[in-house]
Amino acid sequence: MTQQIRTRFAPSPTGFLHVGSIRTALFAWLFARHNGGVFVLRIEDTDATRKVEGAVEAIQEDLRWLNLDWDEGPAVGGKFGPYIQSERLGNYKAAAEKLLAQGAAYKCYCSQERLENMREFQNKNKLPSGYDRCCRDLTEDERAQKEKEGITPVVRLKTALQGQTVIHDLIWGDVVFQNNLVEDLVLLKSDGYPTYHLANIVDDHDMEITHVIRAEEWMSSTPCHIMLYNAMGYAVPQFAHLPMLLGSDRSKLGKRHGSTSIRQFREQGYLPETMINFLALLGWSLDDKTEIISREDLIKHFSLERVSKTAAIFNHEKLQWMNGQYMRKLAQEELLNRVMPFLEKGLPAEINRPLDINYVRQIVPLIRERISTLKDAATYASFFFLDELEYDSEMFVGNKMTAETALKALKAAEEKLSALESFTQGSLEATLRPLAGDLGIKTGQLFNPLRVATTAREAAPPLFETMAVLGKERCLKRIKAALAKLAGN
Repeated sequence: MTQQIRTRFAPSPTGFLHVGSIRTALFAWLFARHNGGVFVLRIEDTDATRKVEGAVEAIQEDLRWLNLDWDEGPAVGGKFGPYIQSERLGNYKAAAEKLLAQGAAYKCYCSQERLENMREFQNKNKLPSGYDRCCRDLTEDERAQKEKEGITPVVRLKTALQGQTVIHDLIWGDVVFQNNLVEDLVLLKSDGYPTYHLANIVDDHDMEITHVIRAEEWMSSTPCHIMLYNAMGYAVPQFAHLPMLLGSDRSKLGKRHGSTSIRQFREQGYLPETMINFLALLGWSLDDKTEIISREDLIKHFSLERVSKTAAIFNHEKLQWMNGQYMRKLAQEELLNRVMPFLEKGLPAEINRPLDINYVRQIVPLIRERISTLKDAATYASFFFLDELEYDSEMFVGNKMTAETALKALKAAEEKLSALESFTQGSLEATLRPLAGDLGIKTGQLFNPLRVATTAREAAPPLFETMAVLGKERCLKRIKAALAKLAGN
């Protein structure tokens, strides 16, 4: 193909972007980047009833977070703007008038009540659904009468009633539709705003989009779109309909499956690198084994030929695993910078802010192997910051231990630790390991009550490193509190 490849992502500002929409954006972006093409962002905001305040800004923010940059669109500009549909209404009106003038469309005066009765009748009698073309062949006099009655019509496409329409899809191959089953869809609503079917055709033509990459659910509308392209005298772009995203129960991915918006995953502490990698593998693969793949390699290897026809399963457990992999690959300082906002927000309210970044810098290496998301950091690190710990005294009594032996072990540890001048990992280990032998108990029987006393947890980061970060004063204070708890005071 000698023509420069141009793809687009055209979301509606109806809320935060669904991961399925982001997957579509990603594939269109990758295809453009792989082929040295242009990626366009267009906002389809012609359904005013569903528009959410702030959603346009949120869409751009989420795309920027993922580093899915656009070459043309809002905040960037371009020679085919404006890129917000509500600013292009004249284009759609002109297109509708052209279709009416050449007999490729017609005005429909059916009321909402009649349409609802029609659908009810179709359902009741198990008839094919869709508009029954009641207004398709009205005479001039009948139309004049409707206009006289003050009815504001919609404009519908006059579809072909015979023959077939073939979609040459880059993923599915040739898909054939019988024309008599294609509905006369509404193109222009009675309020003068276009439907998706008209607006996206006009805009894709005006913006010279060469490849329309979108969800499989739009396949059934594509015959209508092809008829529109032909009626308008436009070149038909190439289509690629992406396989559906399903939940673990193999039903369409929805809220019942957990988080579904990219904003939710961002707020839960997933990395943008993870989301790009994970979403790229929902319907596309490099081979049958590679799971961790960089953005650069995705761009290098992406092709529509490797997009599957099989629906992709959104596996939250795999996403969490992958995020852990990416987090452990981050440099220490990079992980610190990403964790800090989540600690500031997620730690208990009684902890003083702002947090001491140098103190957090010591904590991050101790928790990095345990956390799967940035948000996890607040859960795993909270004991480092709290003045008082809460736990059950039964936690002190480990395997083959009693409250008395735990009390004895803690008292002996307190005595040894109080005498230490250097409170480092090495000095702690050199002091506490021999102490277990002196007491005639196993190291675990000493370390468990110490761990509970200093962290309020039975499972925590390595004990000596943790105690060194907590510091001598805080550790001794916590051990004294534990001794009082064990003694019943």
